[in-house]
Amino acid sequence: MRRHYDKCLVLFLIAVCMLAFSSWNITKQEKGQEVLIEMYERLMRAERRGEALTYKLLQVLEHLQNLNTSMNSSGGSPHICMQTKRRSVLHFLSPQPSVFLYLPHLKEQEDSLKPNIYLSQGRSEVSLVLGIPTVQRQKESYLVNTVNSLLYDLTPEQKSDIIIIIFVAETDSAFVRSVAEKIHKNFPDDVTSGLIEVISPSPYYYPNLTNLKETFGDSKERVKWRTKQNLDYSFLMLYAQHKGTYYIQMEDDIVAKSGYSESIKAYVQRVIGEQWLYLEFSQLGFIGKLFRASDLPTIVEFFLMFHKDKPIDWLLDHFLWVKVCNPEKDGKHCSDEKARLKRTFKPSLFQHVGLHSSLPGKIQKLKDKDFGKQVLYKAHSNPAALLKSSLIHYQKYSLDSAYMGKGFFWALTPVRGDYILITFTKPQTVKSYLFRSGNIETNGDKFYNTTVEVLPSDVSVRQQVENRLLPCCRPSTDGFAVISSFVNGVAEGVIDTALHELDAMRLLVHSDSDVWVLLSEIYIKV
Repeated sequence: MRRHYDKCLVLFLIAVCMLAFSSWNITKQEKGQEVLIEMYERLMRAERRGEALTYKLLQVLEHLQNLNTSMNSSGGSPHICMQTKRRSVLHFLSPQPSVFLYLPHLKEQEDSLKPNIYLSQGRSEVSLVLGIPTVQRQKESYLVNTVNSLLYDLTPEQKSDIIIIIFVAETDSAFVRSVAEKIHKNFPDDVTSGLIEVISPSPYYYPNLTNLKETFGDSKERVKWRTKQNLDYSFLMLYAQHKGTYYIQMEDDIVAKSGYSESIKAYVQRVIGEQWLYLEFSQLGFIGKLFRASDLPTIVEFFLMFHKDKPIDWLLDHFLWVKVCNPEKDGKHCSDEKARLKRTFKPSLFQHVGLHSSLPGKIQKLKDKDFGKQVLYKAHSNPAALLKSSLIHYQKYSLDSAYMGKGFFWALTPVRGDYILITFTKPQTVKSYLFRSGNIETNGDKFYNTTVEVLPSDVSVRQQVENRLLPCCRPSTDGFAVISSFVNGVAEGVIDTALHELDAMRLLVHSDSDVWVLLSEIYIKV
């Protein structure tokens, strides 16, 4: 009995020792793992700081190179060409190394990830980057209207904090150049300021897309189309990642809600301290999805990993599933967890308007039901006046309605000599004025080659204008003084105090137009 007791005691002591050793070993391993994790995180932070510093230095070199090119170039009309022919310093995207695992053909050519930059001033460090992929369509192109919509009511301050990157996802340089020329012609000031960029991919970027596996009942052409689309989004995101703080995905056939920029920034500030992967400003497909620019490399890697398998919006949903869904729990739990990482803003800020898809033969009537109605005019309180115009208004869209803030003025095609005359019921000391033509939906119907003119009450002031003694203006006809003209559909400014009180204001058209005209905002501040 004694021997049995001693044997049990020895076994117990051995077990205790083994347990203690095992516990010490596990603790040591856990501490070792913690140290490794901490070291890894520190290395990643250091790598990110190093990449940011390297990019800043490259930007400085690029800027110096641009200055040198500008000083050596001759004057004259703008010429669209690939800026990459200058062997730009920043001529390669900065992908994750694993990208070459999913697109091994990229290793075969040195320039496979080199974007062709057609229009750019190298702007960066903005709050919001808008990416617009576009391709050659068999039917009509919506690109110019889309850009018009995005620029429609941006203030100068908002424009200075945004970049719009138009990615022409084609390797036909002639077509890409034609798109760049069209953008430059329609938005010269925004191109010059660096607000708008036009780029295209390297001709070596796309892999062979002829032997793709047909899945989900899609035709061979549709599988090719959606696969290339995934590659297009990925290229654009990689290019945009260093440009700003947030990146939002657009399409080339959308219309934006008035005030979208302000709404986006306000919502981002509201959720900035919370955990989310992306913010959704439209519920259609991939439109209006906003990401932190710092998250783009990881998201692109996931897209490229499965770029041949599913459409982009499905892949984005799968990315959420991988991040938060527990396969041991039900679908509701998964949906709730995904909703935490995908915040939806309502009402939607972007609406799909294109009827003809970039996939030949495909008609799409997609509409975001949460977009609601557009605000097509802006109301102001204007001084009492008698209104007269030679323009013929369409249906109910009268000048009186626009002036009183009850609608907008929409008239048939203006010709040279057409006018809008605003005669105040009593002389007014006007402080400033704003006339905005076009609206968010009909942005092409603008005033072109049209001046803003005023009629001073004081006859002596009219005489000074006539004798060109006032630097603020130049003489017109009937005693009026020209104070400004419409630029990109807008005329605004401050009235010089030297003009004193005014009897009237006039908009005068100086050449025939090709389109109707619409006044969506009239504001005469007194």
